[in-house]
Amino acid sequence: MTPLLEIGEVGLSTSDEGGSDYLLRPSFEAMNRIGSPSEIVQTYVTIHGSDAQELIQLCAPGQPRFSAWLSGSMNRVAERILTQAMHVLQACCEDDLTPIIGEWKGWRHCVVYRPGQMPKSDIIFIAQSLLQHGIIGKAKVRRLQRNESKETTSEFRPFDYISAARGHFSISREEASRLTMTEFQIMLAQKYPEQKGFTKEEYDAVTDDFLTKQKARRAAAKNIQPARRASL
Repeated sequence: MTPLLEIGEVGLSTSDEGGSDYLLRPSFEAMNRIGSPSEIVQTYVTIHGSDAQELIQLCAPGQPRFSAWLSGSMNRVAERILTQAMHVLQACCEDDLTPIIGEWKGWRHCVVYRPGQMPKSDIIFIAQSLLQHGIIGKAKVRRLQRNESKETTSEFRPFDYISAARGHFSISREEASRLTMTEFQIMLAQKYPEQKGFTKEEYDAVTDDFLTKQKARRAAAKNIQPARRASL
């Protein structure tokens, strides 16, 4: 199946003979598999945090600082981020991704990571993209300023969006649960295209233009008043 990149789907393939193909879809159902509403948000924060960004750089193939992955200061953080990223990828796929992402194996005195075919940095990077399409949404639609919230939340409830999708689009629960947040946003924009108002960018542009003209008018008024006094 060809992935629909526009709504966040990802296609992966193994490089062995006869290879296997995998489809990852960051649907509301997949986000629910990650954990509780608060665990979903915490996973997003962990995988998008500064530690994860540094880790992507550290463990990228060919990087001279690759050994930093094993350093004492990064080891526990690295394990936690990689584990959560692997969990996100697996939550978005119906098939076992072990050949691609590897697995953690427990021995008598330790747990070690047995790598798959994908570099650790790619696992984290793809997990970031899946979460963005599954929770935030990356639809290129006109978003009005009044619909933009600056409030942060500690929970993400996929079922709320599944219920909303069923109500807006008259679709079954199964169909709604397979939507990604990006796809949900696109469908909303198509159903309600005539919303009136400004986007944040449009509002800022109008405000800046007004303030610029106001400043020019005030400057011109100050120059006119001394000229009038002189003529008197």
